[in-house]
Amino acid sequence: MDYLELEEYLRSEALRVEQALDQVVTLLELELGSDMSAAIRHGVMSRGKRLRPILCATAYRECGGRRESAVYDLAAAVEMIHAYSLMHDDLPCMDDADLRRGQPTTHSVFGEEITIRAAAALIPAATRQVLSSAKELECGVSGSKKIAKDLLEAAGARGMVGGQWLDLLGEHQTLNSEELNELHQRKTGALLTGSLVMGARAAGVENETISGLKNYGRSIGLAFQIADDLLDATQSAESLGKNPSDLDLNKSTYVSLHGLEGARAHAQTCIADAIIALESISLDAPVLRDLARYIIEREK
Repeated sequence: MDYLELEEYLRSEALRVEQALDQVVTLLELELGSDMSAAIRHGVMSRGKRLRPILCATAYRECGGRRESAVYDLAAAVEMIHAYSLMHDDLPCMDDADLRRGQPTTHSVFGEEITIRAAAALIPAATRQVLSSAKELECGVSGSKKIAKDLLEAAGARGMVGGQWLDLLGEHQTLNSEELNELHQRKTGALLTGSLVMGARAAGVENETISGLKNYGRSIGLAFQIADDLLDATQSAESLGKNPSDLDLNKSTYVSLHGLEGARAHAQTCIADAIIALESISLDAPVLRDLARYIIEREK
């Protein structure tokens, strides 16, 4: 795909993810109180790239999955976990952010207490979503349990939550390259990688393919964060739709560590590693290759 074709692919995929998310949120609205459900809709349905669920659905297809109507229900679970993490990450006790995806953060609208509870409710809801949707795919009921484990491990202390903790500890500190990579392989990379693993496992592939996709995911996860750091350093909060930036919070970034050109070179190396990971398992995955390159070419 050329760049315009890929952008159209992403728009089309994001729309299918949005439809699946709306169904899940509507169900939660029937189960929860009005304040919590409104906060969930605000946090989940705000504008976003939906990259993680798109990676999940793409990996599923490129690993041979054919039951497309159900894979977006599975992919929605990934975005629910991502949304919960953003709602908590923006809280005053964390990054104290007032703008996310071009709109006021959830706690700015609904208050801290409701936001904390609403975001936490998304964790068991996402797990339930995995178990109910994955069993309809090639992996079956037994595979759905493994996929739920994949999601929770990616989100937990050894993954995203652990990375968020390292991120807080790293404020006002100068991290070296190894420390910065460890932080972002967990905070950003774990859920990106988990998305790919979930999609591949849902298609019923062998462990060798899953191992290769893990290596691909780790590489694009770092590239994604480097791209974010480059955008933070070169664009305004208004154009990016978020505030504050990591630079404002005195966090180490790939730009502060390597400079603009050094960070760009590092991102290119990560993408090359991602492509090698796909080639190592002989997976014909043209869209995943194109998405790897898109990650460092995107403008927001």
